[in-house]
Amino acid sequence: MTVDPLETLTIDKSRFSPPPRKGGNRTRLVIVLIVAVIAATAAFTMFRNRAVTIETSSVSLFFPTQSFTLLNSSGYVVAQRKAAVASKTTGRLEWIGVEEGSTVVAGQIIARLENKDMEASVRQAEAALQNSKAVREQSTAELADAGKSFQRHKELLVAGIVSQAEYDISEARLKRAGAATAGAEAGIAIAAAGLQGASVNLGYSLIRAPFDAVVLTKNADVGDIITPLGAAANAKAAVVTIADLASLQVEADVSESNLAQIRQGQPCEITLDAVPGSRFQGVVHTIVPTADRSKASVMVKIRFLERDRRIFPEMSAKVAFLQHQAQAGDKIARVVINPAAVVTRDGRSGVYLVVGDKVRFTRVTAGAKLGELLEVSGLKSGDKVALKPLEKLKDGSRISFPEKK
Repeated sequence: MTVDPLETLTIDKSRFSPPPRKGGNRTRLVIVLIVAVIAATAAFTMFRNRAVTIETSSVSLFFPTQSFTLLNSSGYVVAQRKAAVASKTTGRLEWIGVEEGSTVVAGQIIARLENKDMEASVRQAEAALQNSKAVREQSTAELADAGKSFQRHKELLVAGIVSQAEYDISEARLKRAGAATAGAEAGIAIAAAGLQGASVNLGYSLIRAPFDAVVLTKNADVGDIITPLGAAANAKAAVVTIADLASLQVEADVSESNLAQIRQGQPCEITLDAVPGSRFQGVVHTIVPTADRSKASVMVKIRFLERDRRIFPEMSAKVAFLQHQAQAGDKIARVVINPAAVVTRDGRSGVYLVVGDKVRFTRVTAGAKLGELLEVSGLKSGDKVALKPLEKLKDGSRISFPEKK
């Protein structure tokens, strides 16, 4: 087999390779160590800053009355004295002097209808009364003169100076004068009654408040036609709606099965959604003696013991029926938390308060145990505190919350 001479030719590359440098292995080892330290530092930093998923609990207010509450119910604030004020006569509204929220007293004029014709009727009746009085004075004078003339004729008749006919004429005149005077008196009574009727009709044009109250709604304005029945087209029946705020009561529905726990005069505590944080003292005023078959409930009316200007009709209310009367200390709210949220760090008791995406160790002072909750100071209602896992937390730890399903 013939071998190609060119294939036997080779180049010795070792002659051209640079000689190995000393310390090369050490350099590679240093680089590896640096990379390892950087990786470990990054891993530690990531681990340290990793958010801890926690469960939280809310700081809330606890009223001691909750511990002796027999029953809770809901209802609405209702004015027991309420009226849609209107006129007894039909007319165009000429003036209105109140608006929503205005306070009125019994008898106060709150609106007026056009009443020029009624005023004219009153003036006419007044003139008729004056005329009747003048007629009575004339009749009285005539009666006095006829009486004197009759007395003279009577004396002259006895003396035989006048005839019987003249005496009879004077007597008839006296009787006519007496009848005229009686008619004048009756005319005065008729005129007075006419004046009274005209004045009453004029009074119907003046719309007055029937009792002390506050205006809830204004149902008409100047220019509207006001009619008692509201039957006319575009006519209004009521000018304003008023309510006596001193008569406000809560009307709550109580289930028939719980009715045995309610009694008249029972102390209650009332809370309103519109006035959060406040509790109003009340008492069961009456238990309405009829049931609502559709809801299987009975209406109970609760009277406020103290009047508050923040309470308005139709507000939603919650009522707690108490076992006994609340004392002064029972009316003070206490700040409470779940006892499981309290931890001890460096001999100090506190909680991990949630502030944004971190927790802050906050010292608290524990108070009395209220049921399953613990009274504390140093927090306020609405705060969020960490509940668990507390062992993984420290001051400043980043946190996250479980995803909602």
